[in-house]
Amino acid sequence: MWWFQQGLSFLPSALVIWTSAAFIFSYITAVTLHHIDPALPYISDTGTVAPEKCLFGAMLNIAAVLCIATIYVRYKQVHALSPEENVIIKLNKAGLVLGILSCLGLSIVANFQKTTLFAAHVSGAVLTFGMGSLYMFVQTILSYQMQPKIHGKQVFWIRLLLVIWCGVSALSMLTCSSVLHSGNFGTDLEQKLHWNPEDKGYVLHMITTAAEWSMSFSFFGFFLTYIRDFQKISLRVEANLHGLTLYDTAPCPVNNERTRLLSRDI
Repeated sequence: MWWFQQGLSFLPSALVIWTSAAFIFSYITAVTLHHIDPALPYISDTGTVAPEKCLFGAMLNIAAVLCIATIYVRYKQVHALSPEENVIIKLNKAGLVLGILSCLGLSIVANFQKTTLFAAHVSGAVLTFGMGSLYMFVQTILSYQMQPKIHGKQVFWIRLLLVIWCGVSALSMLTCSSVLHSGNFGTDLEQKLHWNPEDKGYVLHMITTAAEWSMSFSFFGFFLTYIRDFQKISLRVEANLHGLTLYDTAPCPVNNERTRLLSRDI
């Protein structure tokens, strides 16, 4: 049996591969059509102008669904492994909420371009990166709380390094972006898609975009750490029937139907 056939390990793998493909395809299209500069554009710049914005939006919407599924499976796994740990239960619920908000932000970024509705686009980016970073932090704490009985120390240290990577990238991006948009480098930066090395604020722009891509890669790495965990879990769908037809008014005993969902038993 291949590794991606074990449990639900294909889910985080599919999330990372699909999201990476969304970035790559939209980037190639935008560069080929000369809509953006090849050197480190903002991720959202690769999906600002048609036709790449259509591809970018459609693929990221699917990525958001895959992300929600991954976050929910992780939530159910932690819930099943630690049924009586109050601290872990609270952190697990907080992680679920933070993860869903981050996915919502991803969908907003995909569908509201910065040249069309800048405020909505920035709000989506804040949700995506802000809530996503907090989600990673909460899951790292959970990994610490669950070691060594449930989680190995190696997994915790890997996730901690990824969280530190994410934090450094986020701090760099926020600092340089704040300075760049302070008003000293022009007022049309929100609509700007092409940069020249002679432009004021070019260095800050490059640092900001590099930090944004770096932060995204830290997200990818974090979700890839779920592969081993997800190899040990499966989900089932259970349909409870309360009548022999859809129009029965009186309850009638009917055998329940249980069906495997995409995977084998735990």
